[in-house]
Amino acid sequence: MITYRDFVAAFRDLGLSNQSHVIVHAAMSAFGQIAGGAETLIGALLASCEVVCMPSFTYQTMIIPPIGPPDNAIEYGSGEDRNRQAEVYTSKLRVDPTLGSVAETFRQHELSQRSNHPILSFSTINAEACLAAQTIEEPLAPIGWLADQDGDVLLIGVDHTANTSLHYAEKLAGRRQFTRWALTRKGTMACPGFPGCSKGFQAIESKLQGVARKVQLGLGIIEYVPLRDLINVATGWLRADPLVMLCDQKDCQRCQSVRDNYPEVS
Repeated sequence: MITYRDFVAAFRDLGLSNQSHVIVHAAMSAFGQIAGGAETLIGALLASCEVVCMPSFTYQTMIIPPIGPPDNAIEYGSGEDRNRQAEVYTSKLRVDPTLGSVAETFRQHELSQRSNHPILSFSTINAEACLAAQTIEEPLAPIGWLADQDGDVLLIGVDHTANTSLHYAEKLAGRRQFTRWALTRKGTMACPGFPGCSKGFQAIESKLQGVARKVQLGLGIIEYVPLRDLINVATGWLRADPLVMLCDQKDCQRCQSVRDNYPEVS
């Protein structure tokens, strides 16, 4: 069984300290049994780092309107069932289940603060300025703030398909962003800057040799990547080849939309 001390030792082996700023993506299921569950992992993170940030995304607020801007990788008018089930965003709305129980437990922590984006919110402890960087037009700005603070990415039991910071690199490299819509207490809100698909992101792994560090803990792997290095590697690769890290699923509208932007390459 993995304990609090096991996590603290693993984070120390990766080079984390009480000055570290980290954005975390985690899946407990990768590790087998953890004494104390998600609270144990979060406690170890807070004991090992100064600032911890996690995505608290709420895809359940999204609706599909009948009309909208062209070339937006969405089938307008197709969301009748989804729209009926959509939830109104509030700061207490649960994190989308696809992000895992650690993200939701972190959101509920007594010291945690959350941003107000109705789809792409973040939660942090000890970094109110990180959340303040986010606007409706720049939903991924908290990642830029962390990069400016020499922050790091921690992938705990997940791979780069969960690595939201690669979406920030996509934006910096000029890759197409999209508009989505969410229910709020003030009505339906348009949310520009919505990122593309992440299913092809594991391809970045081969580009991070010498940059990323890993430790094995029980059945799982914890990977550490300095955020600035990750962004520099990814943006450079995307600018050299704008079609990298796209998924190969034929029905992926967002990846196909990116390919359509570069007919001379695809």
